[in-house]
Amino acid sequence: MPISAEEANAILSNADCCYSREQVTQAIDGMAKKITEQLSTSNPLLLCVMNGGLIITGDLLLRLEFPLHYDYIHASRYRDKTRGGTLNWIAKPQRAVENRHVLIVDDILDEGITLAEIADYCLQAGACTVRTAVLVNKLHDRKHMRNADYVGLTVEDRYVFGYGMDYKGYLRNVPGIYAVKE
Repeated sequence: MPISAEEANAILSNADCCYSREQVTQAIDGMAKKITEQLSTSNPLLLCVMNGGLIITGDLLLRLEFPLHYDYIHASRYRDKTRGGTLNWIAKPQRAVENRHVLIVDDILDEGITLAEIADYCLQAGACTVRTAVLVNKLHDRKHMRNADYVGLTVEDRYVFGYGMDYKGYLRNVPGIYAVKE
């Protein structure tokens, strides 16, 4: 059910701050260092998972000082809801993934269904390797995909938003990571 901007503001004003903007920045710095160490000589194709991966991908790209290609992929299970449904493919990459080392960047690894299906798509399309990077890994036992290759931060099993993650379509632009008050 859609909410209003006023309701979104109420959620934000009552939310718990999990990570400040500064802590998120430090986490992205650490991710960029590891990615650079492992992928800087492989001419990777970086795929941003829209919409949630937009902010983390933008920040990460500015820290990766080596040649790479960039594209996006848009597949979603949430569509402004708080629970995922079936995967809806909205856009596939314009650049070929065949014979490429692919790095998929997303906002959060929750159950991992979307990320796993995108990784499978890339492998089936002929990618040499597929790695995944997420800003946030949510800690719980319901995962279909256990780990991402690069993880910035971890959160408890709560509904989180900010830094690309939304609450019913709002609050992606919040410069930190917050949890909805239980």
